[in-house]
Amino acid sequence: MKKFFPLGILISLFLALPCLAAEGEIKMSTTTSTQASGLLDVLLPAFTADTGIQVKVFAKGTGAALRDGTDGNVDVIFVHAPDREEKFVADGYGTKRYAVMHNDFVILGPPSDPAGVKGLANAANALEKIAGARAIFVSRGDDSGTHTKEQDIWRKTSVPVKENRGSITKSDKVIQITYLAPEGGWYLSIGQGMGKALTFAEEKQGYCLADRGTYLKFKFGRDQGLDLEVLVEGDPILFNLYGVIPVNPAKFPHVNSAGANAFAEWVTSEKGQKIIRDYRLLDRPLFIPEAVK
Repeated sequence: MKKFFPLGILISLFLALPCLAAEGEIKMSTTTSTQASGLLDVLLPAFTADTGIQVKVFAKGTGAALRDGTDGNVDVIFVHAPDREEKFVADGYGTKRYAVMHNDFVILGPPSDPAGVKGLANAANALEKIAGARAIFVSRGDDSGTHTKEQDIWRKTSVPVKENRGSITKSDKVIQITYLAPEGGWYLSIGQGMGKALTFAEEKQGYCLADRGTYLKFKFGRDQGLDLEVLVEGDPILFNLYGVIPVNPAKFPHVNSAGANAFAEWVTSEKGQKIIRDYRLLDRPLFIPEAVK
């Protein structure tokens, strides 16, 4: 005998499908700064509490995170290189870019400031002085959003730069990268994340470019602290914008599109933005909400 379900029950089940599909887990590839700053430690538990969706995080440079999305290895990316993000969407790998938050980049250096850049308002001029003094400069050199920004600034200087080819290892996978850098033993490209770049720059008493959030976490949020100081800040080129992009299910049908969309909508909602706004260290904001002012 055939069994028939009341129409009301069928409609209820149909309406519940998006919620059911969004449950479980999403894989998110994100820049190291969202993790190293401690933001994800407060943001993701709140998201899971509201939605029931767990988030598996892969923290790496923005370039590697974008490659994860391009390969369909994750459901959503959370990065900070707007031009590269827009291209990711334009090429069909992402559905939409959600502007989430911003902070800024700063040029750090030792208190002795051998290149004499403290207080300069122009980041390119500061790098020119560092190069002229042949003072140690530590570059992440890892195809991250920070590394991308550093190259943008070098392009605006009068310092000769050359195209280099190198490799970085992420999750036991060797990735070939091409990047611009000045020549000389004073310039150290280490192929590592922000935290390691900061500690290495301190060991060498050198300069480096960092996002303010990770710097504040390492400076004030750890027992050992950090001796490096903010020497150059405020130049418009140092603006640092973060975005979230769900991976396109039209290219990769296996992705958890419902879960990725749920995260993008939640992190740009009033609640998600308030958590970002309220995340502070010694009363210092690490990020400024972008979706809800």
